[in-house]
Amino acid sequence: MSAIPIQLKSVITCPHCGYQKEEIMPVNACLYFYICESCRERLKPRAGDCCVCCSYGTVQCPPMQRGTSSC
Repeated sequence: MSAIPIQLKSVITCPHCGYQKEEIMPVNACLYFYICESCRERLKPRAGDCCVCCSYGTVQCPPMQRGTSSC
């Protein structure tokens, strides 16, 4: 059985203005903060999420994809 490859690209959607941008996620870390290029709001993870990608992205961060409990 082969492992599913880790996806490194995620589209982040700003909850304030709706701007979307594809970002490459770090393999061994999480994005705790992210500045929207459109409205300049500083995004933080929602309660219960480990990072911005898990809160506002189309793909969970690599550590979560691997099944580890946190970043």
